[in-house]
Amino acid sequence: MRNFADLTSVPSDYPEPFTGQLRVAVAAYLARFTGSSRTHTASDLRCYLSWCTGRSLDPLAARRPHLELYIRWMQETRHFKPSTVSRRFSVAAGFYRTCVIDGLLDHSPAEHVRRPAVPAESPTLGFTHLQFEGPLTAGHESQDPCDFALVAMLGLLGLRIFEATGADITDLGEEHDHRVLRVCGKATKVVLIPLPPAVARAIDQATGTRTGGPILLNSRATRMDRHAATRRLRRLATRSSLPVWTRAWACGMCRSPPGTPIREPPCVTTTLGYCIRRASRIRLSESWRPEFSFPSCGSAGFRRGGLIR
Repeated sequence: MRNFADLTSVPSDYPEPFTGQLRVAVAAYLARFTGSSRTHTASDLRCYLSWCTGRSLDPLAARRPHLELYIRWMQETRHFKPSTVSRRFSVAAGFYRTCVIDGLLDHSPAEHVRRPAVPAESPTLGFTHLQFEGPLTAGHESQDPCDFALVAMLGLLGLRIFEATGADITDLGEEHDHRVLRVCGKATKVVLIPLPPAVARAIDQATGTRTGGPILLNSRATRMDRHAATRRLRRLATRSSLPVWTRAWACGMCRSPPGTPIREPPCVTTTLGYCIRRASRIRLSESWRPEFSFPSCGSAGFRRGGLIR
């Protein structure tokens, strides 16, 4: 069997400049996506192109063994979860499929690559209502009202991280005498989510007298992005009494520091809201929705009820 050095020495059959042709191919592939889908796809494709650059490999000259080694690198070197490996490789496979459609390649080198098995149900454990009390209490006691609004939107509404940070004040409204929040989800899907009184009060405290702009602000009074939200969740989780493993999941960290045994989720979107939503839909036999009650943060603040979404 040939080693990686033999594979990378395979000459390219394309006479055009490598950078120019690759730039056009990447632009043609990313043009198939819009909004946040394009951003996430570009991030995953950048990971593969960086891997090729570090090994002096022309991505348009790659063969099936190269992609097998790329999967092994994600599994054995980066220690990504099977779902992350499958997602990132799917982006690379889609890139080569677009190159075949555009006539840049005769066939896709990713056609017969063996992909990792991904379980039908996610093995990620969700928060219990008592574990959720920790960051909820820390956010309520924080001097910044946006901290509590962030935890409430993620945990009580079950929003994704980019859904919460992308919400604007103008997205608030009323529908059938109920306060609702207009949320733009994946693939630009727009839904109206009813606001429980506790979440509505938290949002009102975060917005104050403002009539426009984002709901969640960072320390510079600008829109809070997912990185700022991750740092705030990390700080709130540290203040709370969460166990170490749930604290790492709540922070949405991408990977563990070298030498640490903690295995965080591979994607930043697997945050507090995602864990609560998965707990309410999968882990519990009876669906429930936590209801936070001012000013108490005890277990009496949670009551059983139907799911909002």
